[in-house]
Amino acid sequence: MSTSAASPASDGTEEARTEAGTHTTSGAGTEAGGRAATAAPDTPAVSRAERIGDAALDLLVERGMRGLTHRAVDERAGLPQGSTSNHARTRQALLETAVRRQVQLEARVLTPDELPGAGGGDARVDPDVLVDVLSLALHRYLTDHRALLVSRYELALEATRRPELRVFFDAAGSVFRGPLVAMAAAVGSTEPERHALSLIAWAEGLMFSCAVGSFHSTVPGRAELRTGIAELLRGMLGDRPARG
Repeated sequence: MSTSAASPASDGTEEARTEAGTHTTSGAGTEAGGRAATAAPDTPAVSRAERIGDAALDLLVERGMRGLTHRAVDERAGLPQGSTSNHARTRQALLETAVRRQVQLEARVLTPDELPGAGGGDARVDPDVLVDVLSLALHRYLTDHRALLVSRYELALEATRRPELRVFFDAAGSVFRGPLVAMAAAVGSTEPERHALSLIAWAEGLMFSCAVGSFHSTVPGRAELRTGIAELLRGMLGDRPARG
């Protein structure tokens, strides 16, 4: 995997040239093994915006925020130089493209509309269903989508330094909050907003610890995750325990 042309400039000059649109357009590069470079034969073709988003997330995982430049994205995505700059002229626009793609990919791990209770209404949902759904989603993240967690943490940290990105990041991520609140209400929570926050905090803490924290070498099995969620719900709901 060649990285010589994509290495970030320490003084920011490369980024300045990128955002000014001073690329050459001599041709497209290729990147072996990159998520954004090629799609599997049996998957739908991705749009250019998705290719750029995929490449941006890959770079965040591999090189961190300093490695995310317009030129590097072009090379990782196998696009003619200048393509990323044309799509997202500024660094803010490039970061927003990455956030948008992050949300799209996370929605495939656990589709918000498929959460129990997401459709609204007064129908009760068995807490066991919630335990099964959440444990499956967490297990998928930790076994098949760990890189997606790392790119999310990179973007979240950058949002703490960029107020304009913070607004966009929060708005994009809010697609998951409503369904979780509805889900908490559907399983019998009397304080669904607060309990949804507790579920999110528990899940986020566990994923951070197991993806990049002190338990990074230990991935809990689905049964262990199910037990932890069941214990949390039991404390919230104060009635019969969900199946552990």
